[in-house]
Amino acid sequence: MSTRAGTLPAEGVRAMFDRIAPVYDAMNRLMTVGLDGRWRAEAAAAVVEPGDRVLDACCGTGDLALSCLRAGGRVTGLDFSERMLERARRKSSEIEWVSGDALSLPFEDDAFDAATVGFGVRNLADLEAGLVELRRVLRPGGRLAVLEITRPRGLLAPFYRIWFDAIVPVLGKLLPGGSAYTYLPASVKRFPGPENLAGRLRAAGFEDVRYRLFAGGIVALHTGVAK
Repeated sequence: MSTRAGTLPAEGVRAMFDRIAPVYDAMNRLMTVGLDGRWRAEAAAAVVEPGDRVLDACCGTGDLALSCLRAGGRVTGLDFSERMLERARRKSSEIEWVSGDALSLPFEDDAFDAATVGFGVRNLADLEAGLVELRRVLRPGGRLAVLEITRPRGLLAPFYRIWFDAIVPVLGKLLPGGSAYTYLPASVKRFPGPENLAGRLRAAGFEDVRYRLFAGGIVALHTGVAK
């Protein structure tokens, strides 16, 4: 999780994710009613082939990187929160865990066959620059999967507002360091919708850009191929 869009400077975001690292996995299970593991598996399956060199950017505590490993990838997980990486390292010694910023990836051009980002691009101070960096480190024909919370329309919209604007922040306050989850609803509101994000992926150098919605439109999985 790199520098932040909008209200928090980079160091503020880093400090926030360091604080929530102990409760991050528990809050993910709680917020998604346990569905986040399935979504991560879908993201990995969409772009990872056995033997691929895979980058999981903004890897957090490493759950999506693990899904990529199970899909047969040779995985590198990157995050700029050391507290998140501490927990990721406990989960697998087969993955290379790297401390770094998604806006300035410490890898050569064309270094990976596939890349994934799970619930991380929303936290970039410069979304376009982050997408361009992901394109840079992918070989031509390399595949990208971006899994992110979005804003549903229709029947689920009122429930979504109650859950993310009211219930999730309260639940976060019950856990040590979890008060930072008051940040989540605001960050989702500022983030582009699925069609907008698809357009930004195309502008960053990806083609065959598609997206699928999960959980009634609460989560979107975008995929694209590097030109």
